[in-house]
Amino acid sequence: MKGHPFKARLGYAMAGLRTAWRSEKSLRTHAVATVLIVILLVLTRAPALWWAVMALTIGAVVASELLNTALEALADHLHPQQHPAIGLSKDVAAGAVLVSSVAALVVGMAFFVDQVWPWVRAML
Repeated sequence: MKGHPFKARLGYAMAGLRTAWRSEKSLRTHAVATVLIVILLVLTRAPALWWAVMALTIGAVVASELLNTALEALADHLHPQQHPAIGLSKDVAAGAVLVSSVAALVVGMAFFVDQVWPWVRAML
């Protein structure tokens, strides 16, 4: 199955994103948060470095969410019954999403202090 053309690989990736979008509420929540962050970046006229930091942060959270979804789907397919090892792997994957989300909150707080709060104060 290796060696597919780029267009085919891109199609597989897009199909995976569509499936995750339909099945994972948390992915849709991340999308709403992303739109809000982009609006704040535009409104505050944040420097390019903040755009890059936010893009990497959002990418890390979404990627961890997608990997968690993939692992859960595979584990449930291969072993639909309850099993301690399956539960552990799913919990660890969920923990990865939590870690990336907490890191994103820290980045968001830094952005708020550095860019949003001064912008709000200037508007008053």
